[in-house]
Amino acid sequence: MAERRIAQRPDELVKPEVALSMSGQEFMERMLAGEFPAPPISEHMNMLLTKVEAGRVIFEGTPMFAAFNPMGTLHGGWYGTILDSAMACAVMSALDRGQYYTTLEYKVNIIRSIPAGMAVTCEGIADHVGRSTGIAHGEVRGTEDGKLYATGSTTCMVMRA
Repeated sequence: MAERRIAQRPDELVKPEVALSMSGQEFMERMLAGEFPAPPISEHMNMLLTKVEAGRVIFEGTPMFAAFNPMGTLHGGWYGTILDSAMACAVMSALDRGQYYTTLEYKVNIIRSIPAGMAVTCEGIADHVGRSTGIAHGEVRGTEDGKLYATGSTTCMVMRA
């Protein structure tokens, strides 16, 4: 497996015509294998894609203190970002060559606060991917304790190039 890297400049991102020339699953697998760089949000939010299957992906992440709010708890945006990434990428992994997507809306239910520095696993599963929409759900669980920290659901718009 090639070394994994994160894009540091816009010209390092995968060109749309390259991404559209393969299925969503192939694109995600190539990113996982290190052939394509991970997007910069991965570094900023301290999360990374760790598994890809058709209609299912897993991200792992560790929220750092910089993601905490004035109340001393993890900002809801961190939960939303890792869930949106996993759920939308689950939809992407079910797309045919020439299709792409964008998130239309997502919902997050925070169950308990994740402490700074605690590793979590976020699984996204596609429930339906059709010609114009993709629906998925996700869970954030503690890597060590297995506790459920948040759930989410999303609707994505599916388009053809």
